[in-house]
Amino acid sequence: MDFSHYTFFKVERAGKVLNITLNNPEKLNAFSEAGHREMSRLFTDAAEDDDSEIIVITGAGRAFTAGGDLEYMQKLRDEPKLMHRTIREAKRIAFSLLDCDKPIICKVNGDAIGLGTTLALFSDVVFAVDTARFGDPHNNVGLIAGDGGGLMLPQFIGYARAKHYMFTGDLIKAPDAVQMGLIHASLPADQLDAAVDAYVQRLLKMPVQSLRWTKATVNIGLRQLAHSMMDAGMAYEMIAGQTKDHQEAINAFREKRKPRFTHE
Repeated sequence: MDFSHYTFFKVERAGKVLNITLNNPEKLNAFSEAGHREMSRLFTDAAEDDDSEIIVITGAGRAFTAGGDLEYMQKLRDEPKLMHRTIREAKRIAFSLLDCDKPIICKVNGDAIGLGTTLALFSDVVFAVDTARFGDPHNNVGLIAGDGGGLMLPQFIGYARAKHYMFTGDLIKAPDAVQMGLIHASLPADQLDAAVDAYVQRLLKMPVQSLRWTKATVNIGLRQLAHSMMDAGMAYEMIAGQTKDHQEAINAFREKRKPRFTHE
């Protein structure tokens, strides 16, 4: 598989490992229009790559990803046709992650916010630096977690906790995320790479097909949930994106002030 056309993502092979890096560190790997579009086909391509068996995904620089790019959010509000396409992309992202039968190891090198948390939770095993934070602050900008957070968070930490974190946008520190069962491991920065490398090598020594079939079996319930929930979630997100409160949130970010919501 040729990955040379990807620009937001850097894709490299190391033996049977496909290393994928979110590669926009100047903007904390925040998802642009191009980045979102690329991710909608990335894991389909990765699944079809005959030269790899394990996928490792991480971020360049000091963040895994800050979530959505501010200008992208404004453009989605201003251009309904773009929002319609983005909804299709969001569904493909979720379904392709769940359908990819190769183990996906997520190496969270810094904060994983919004779509970053979703990407981590749709992966199979998550290792995070102990300073990383997870969270889905869609509600803080007048949106909803229609792209997957509302699906995955309750499965990991229960509905009561999930509702709290989605309502408030509070961030979860990596050590606390381990205790909640949200991620697998939290480590100091100088131990993260070695821990992930050792884990990947352990998986590569195991029977590849049984790993794939185990993942496919475990993900059946998640795939069913995704197909039953995401149309409604993305429809609500599209409606929320047209509210005055969402525009106010965008304006407040630009002006570096707290938003003044009017519930409109």
